[in-house]
Amino acid sequence: MDGTGSVTTTVVPGAPLQASREADPCAMVLFGATGDLARRKLVPGLFNLFRAKLLPRGFALIGMGRSVASLDEFREMHREATTKFSRTKMDAALWDEFAARFLYVRGDADAAATYAELETALGQADRTFGTGGNRLYYCSVPPSQFPVILEHLRDAKLLHAPEQPRPWSRVMIEKPFGRDLDSARALNKMVASFLDESQIYRIDHYLGKETVQNILVLRFGNSIFEPIWNRKYIDHVQITAGEELGMEGRGKFYDETGALRDVVQNHLLEILALCAMEPPVSLKGDDQRDERIQVFRSLRKLHGAEVERNVVRGQYRGYREEPNVAPDSTTPTSVALKVNIDNWRWHGVPFYLRAGKRLAKRLTEVAIQFQPVPVSFFGRDEMCQRVDANVLTLRIQPDEGITLRFTAKAPGDDLYVANVTMDFSYAGAFKVQQAEAYEKLFLDCMRGDASLFARRDGVERAWEFITPILEAWSEEPPLEFPNYAAGTWGPAEADRLAEGGG
Repeated sequence: MDGTGSVTTTVVPGAPLQASREADPCAMVLFGATGDLARRKLVPGLFNLFRAKLLPRGFALIGMGRSVASLDEFREMHREATTKFSRTKMDAALWDEFAARFLYVRGDADAAATYAELETALGQADRTFGTGGNRLYYCSVPPSQFPVILEHLRDAKLLHAPEQPRPWSRVMIEKPFGRDLDSARALNKMVASFLDESQIYRIDHYLGKETVQNILVLRFGNSIFEPIWNRKYIDHVQITAGEELGMEGRGKFYDETGALRDVVQNHLLEILALCAMEPPVSLKGDDQRDERIQVFRSLRKLHGAEVERNVVRGQYRGYREEPNVAPDSTTPTSVALKVNIDNWRWHGVPFYLRAGKRLAKRLTEVAIQFQPVPVSFFGRDEMCQRVDANVLTLRIQPDEGITLRFTAKAPGDDLYVANVTMDFSYAGAFKVQQAEAYEKLFLDCMRGDASLFARRDGVERAWEFITPILEAWSEEPPLEFPNYAAGTWGPAEADRLAEGGG
């Protein structure tokens, strides 16, 4: 499409709707500090916050791990990784200032002696860096290690009681939150035996992305959208999370998980909830989460033959040759679903969810397609052009922004209609580099704001929808995998699933 145009942005004057207060001083203890996630995302994210002067003045990072021998090696490992993976260019002087706040405890997470050393390191952080006794524990480890870590933290008296406002203890937990409903309930029950719900911050990093956060403002801050955000005007909604890459060293984990558990149960259902929820009574954390969970409660569950009609699995050619993947694996690397929400606003509007590996491109977006115009004069026999429906697209990655497609007359003597797309890019319009999602989530946890984190009942409601699909699959004979070529949009059946929605 050719065209020119511009986007003008003006911040509305007045106080912010929700002012971000300064993060509390704290010592952040990173379990799994030498792992892939810590090197690629977590430490680079903390460095960018330090660079932007957003970390609290009283801050220390205590790494817990086994694969490096000393604090100097720990600092050097993360300097190299941050140079490679940070969204900002490495600044040697700033890095040295940041890394001076590192401490390192080498040891096994299941050894009591390790926690005695951790207690010493926490005391040093309080004295040297002014962390004020506040503890933020980040569990970048498999769920099987959660009970071991929490039990040792409790026995070492390193968890503050929830009823005391200062100093505080909070625990950030990486997904997956279980493999099905029963395991999620068991995991939540186990964590609740050590911590109050107010101390638990379950991470879905998609909720930290700028465009995802903007969904509520777009919906409820614009009178041109909110009155038509319902079954009367919206034909269907498509939510896509596609990746070009394959396993990238995650074969063992992924072969036990698959696309439905890895992406749909958390990322896509959370995005769906933001798109479909009713307006919350306030922007407070639990008020927002209450409305998202109401959407999960309204999801129409799929059982038996309904799963076959409404869910399509795929596996790309070459997956079984990936390292640490079973040669006869039946794990789906793509999944497409037709989902219905049984409530007043959305009755009869299908939501199509699609996620997968080795798809045509890296893309996460929400496309809201509005009802087509009535036949009117555009549908008479003498009219040769088809008028396409209006589509509002929310791009979550890689280029965060919003596009709107509408119809206009093309210039000229003859009456031709043309599709016009207006494109808004966050980076282009606001002239700022977008922060990584983890950066936002770190700060929110340090502030005690749980708005963008999953709550116990929300996790379990999401699994209530997903588990019957998993059970139906377990009762069916294995599919003929692989069934789609890498670099496509998945199996052909996934395209036919959405044909009824245009």
